[in-house]
Amino acid sequence: MEQGSIRLYQLALRKTKSLLFFAFLAFLMEIASRLRLVSPLYFPPFSRILESFSELTLAGVLPMQLLHSLLRMACGYFLAVVVMIPLGIVIGTHRRWFLALDPLLELLRPLPPPAIIPIAILFLGIGDGMKISVVFFACSFPILTNSIDGSRLVHPLFIQTGETLGLSRFELLRKITLPAASPQIVSGLRTSLPICLIVTILAEMIGGEDGIGYWTLKMQRTFSIPEMYAGVLVTGFMGYFLNRLLWSLEARFLAWHQGWKKTGS
Repeated sequence: MEQGSIRLYQLALRKTKSLLFFAFLAFLMEIASRLRLVSPLYFPPFSRILESFSELTLAGVLPMQLLHSLLRMACGYFLAVVVMIPLGIVIGTHRRWFLALDPLLELLRPLPPPAIIPIAILFLGIGDGMKISVVFFACSFPILTNSIDGSRLVHPLFIQTGETLGLSRFELLRKITLPAASPQIVSGLRTSLPICLIVTILAEMIGGEDGIGYWTLKMQRTFSIPEMYAGVLVTGFMGYFLNRLLWSLEARFLAWHQGWKKTGS
């Protein structure tokens, strides 16, 4: 009980320090802009940014643009999860598949996702299909490689025990391989999430007609600087809350793994 209280206190302290640091930076920006130590055109007072943020949120502009981006992110991310986790487990548990596909994966993995945006625009245009495809490609390799590694690192003794108990191949995958590989798989999901957000925003900026990335770039081009910063602010909030959501889900569904690590097993 005491350890839990200490942990909560440490977490609250870290969050408080983060909020105080953010408030300090906002205060510096406010003072520097008011005193004209920096150009108010490019660095407006933070209070003006918050005012624009509130007005645009209440008017429904930012929520609507954010919704477009979240839908594209969700589609690409979900497709990558559905396709790459099963594929990674199959490759990781079948040596022939691994040896056959590993050279291709090593060739494609270093390819930066932004590099395929021109190719995606060439074949798919600038609609949602292009953006979802780019997000799918960007998220695929962290999820796939972690699924492969997690499946390959399952201790052979676990598999042998399952076979001794008469488990079928499907039951071995469901009851042994997938649970044992799940921490590594979740690590891939967490790694791919910020990549997903970055690529979505970038794709909207390059070939978008709506979405928070397109809207933020549009504000910059029209020199609506406070509105541009409001778009950047909502993008940062979106990334933070998505990351916290994934951490919460991991803590809930993989609590057994945290306990297992603490025992040193």
